[in-house]
Amino acid sequence: MRRRKFAGARTVTFEEIELIPEQGTVKVNETELVLTKKEFELLLFFISNKNRLLTRESIAEHLWGDDIDLADNFDFIYTHINNLRKKIMKNGGNDYIKTVYGTGYKFTTA
Repeated sequence: MRRRKFAGARTVTFEEIELIPEQGTVKVNETELVLTKKEFELLLFFISNKNRLLTRESIAEHLWGDDIDLADNFDFIYTHINNLRKKIMKNGGNDYIKTVYGTGYKFTTA
């Protein structure tokens, strides 16, 4: 994914958020965040699809694979997104994850 979406860059930057995929680290305003593996993958997925509407189903399928369609609901996605938002904002970052009611989420500055 990194080579395809980010032209082989070693770091991925969006506003004040910096990801280093090879190390699995994230910095917000130069302060390193402690994220779970799924939170890191979710943030990278959001940044690589910025300004696109992502359904809960597409997010779940990307993070957990094709077997996720057996899940009864996707409420756990909300929990991961909420935790990610809190961690970014706690370190002075902005909330770029916009909820599109009834559809999914969009990662954008607008």
